[in-house]
Amino acid sequence: MEDFAELLDCAREARAAAYAPYSGFAVGAALQAASGQVFCGCNVENASYGLTVCAERVALFAAVAAGVREFAAVAVVADSPEPATPCGACRQVLYEFAPDLQVILANLQGRQKKMRLRELLPEAFDNFTSRLTSSKCSTGKRQMPEK
Repeated sequence: MEDFAELLDCAREARAAAYAPYSGFAVGAALQAASGQVFCGCNVENASYGLTVCAERVALFAAVAAGVREFAAVAVVADSPEPATPCGACRQVLYEFAPDLQVILANLQGRQKKMRLRELLPEAFDNFTSRLTSSKCSTGKRQMPEK
């Protein structure tokens, strides 16, 4: 899938299955594993907006559930004037598995953008960062506010 046309087609097909009754903003994603296998996802909204799951995470979670952990590219398709980028949560979750992931964005009018995930999420919260922030303060003791 060097030109990503097939991957974009998969994302467009997945978009058709989106459940977006609240926003009306249907999104499809197709995540290509390093092996070439493709996992598709669509956004699934909920009346409790915080429980909505984006297309990119649906595709990633399907891949992880299938035992896949290495990824080459993700295509995201939405009906927007400009190609829509993944939200911050999706960027962070994808980064966990593939910081150098090729990201292909497209709208229904055929506009496309290509970039690496690192470009979309500079200075991501990664495993090294989480180890630093979870350590004790410099005195080695927990500091409590005075009452």
